Parts: sequence; structure tokens; C-alpha cells
Amino acid sequence: MSQITTQSAVRRIRRVQAVTIVWMSVEAVVSLFAAWRSKSPALLAFGGDSAIELISAVVVLWRFDANANQEHAEHRASRIAGWLLFALAACVVVISLMVLLGYGEPKPTLLGIAILIAAAVFMPLLAREKRRLSALTGSAALRADAAESAVCGYLSLIALAGLAVNAIWHVAWADPAAALFVIPLVLREGWGAMRGEPCDCV
Repeated sequence: MSQITTQSAVRRIRRVQAVTIVWMSVEAVVSLFAAWRSKSPALLAFGGDSAIELISAVVVLWRFDANANQEHAEHRASRIAGWLLFALAACVVVISLMVLLGYGEPKPTLLGIAILIAAAVFMPLLAREKRRLSALTGSAALRADAAESAVCGYLSLIALAGLAVNAIWHVAWADPAAALFVIPLVLREGWGAMRGEPCDCV
């Protein structure tokens, strides 16, 4: 069944992407600053994810603002979003392996914990709205962006659990080990975006 991009849906997508851009800018700056102060690889991975999702949100906003051929814009935007998901997977793997190999010793950080809690609450709601709009419009680029929002939420929970375990029991390898479990999901969604598959959820 063909998907129809209505003007109301496009306006909704633009608003959601504008909110995403503002939030991801704050999230990236705060989490990367906290990572630098605490030397936390989990926070660094989370901040890297935030920066990638910021770029993805700009790409999707461009796709729905494009005056050029919409099919061409959608194809290019979904491929860019897919490559960003692959970049996110690589970022998480590299940083996680560095911690598992003993590089760096993360310290507790209240600022990092606060931004992770906020992301754990906000990002799943944002991802759900993007999935709904992807199903409505048939946009693979928006599906990939929704996946990145969802992964951001998962990573915030994993990083939060890792920081808590490390702070309480001093188990430094807990967060990178858990973060690696997210990689198959990231790769699956990235492949879906590269193939131009819209979200089939409502």
C-alpha cells in the first residue's frame, strides 16, 4: 500500500526534528563534557551517539524541507541515516573494547547520571513518535532516525547501569560489556535504512 505524505504529517515531522536537534545539542555537549571530566568511556560512547543523532536529525529535516525531487531526497537521506547508524555501531564497539582492554578508569559523575536519566525518559517517547510518523509517511530516513533515538534511549540505560555498577561495586567492565549487546539492533536498523525500508510499526 502506498504511503502518502500529508502536509500535516510533514509539519509534525518538522516540529519533532526541531525538538530533536535542540535536545541532542544539549545532550551531546553535556554528556561529552561529563565524559571528559570523569574519563568515562560509556559516557563518551553516549555523547558520540548524541552527536551522530544530531547530524541524523538535521539530515531528516533537510529531507522534508527539500524542494528537489522527494524520492531522490528520501533515498539519499535514508542512506545517510543508515551510514550514521553503522558509524554509531563502530563507535560503541571501539570505545567498549578499549575499556575492556583496560584503557582508562571511569569515575562517578552526577552530571553524567543526570543527563542519562533525562535521556532514558525522553528518548523512547521521541522514538515512538518518529516510528509512528515513519509508518504514516513511508519514510525510511525517518525510520533510521527513530532507530537512532531508540538506541540513544537504550544506551542511556546501559550507560546508567554501568555507571551505577562501577560506582557501587567498582566493576569497570560492566558498561562496555552491556553496550556491545546493543550492536546487533543498531546494525539491523542501519541495514533497513540502507535498503529503504520504512518503519512498519504504528
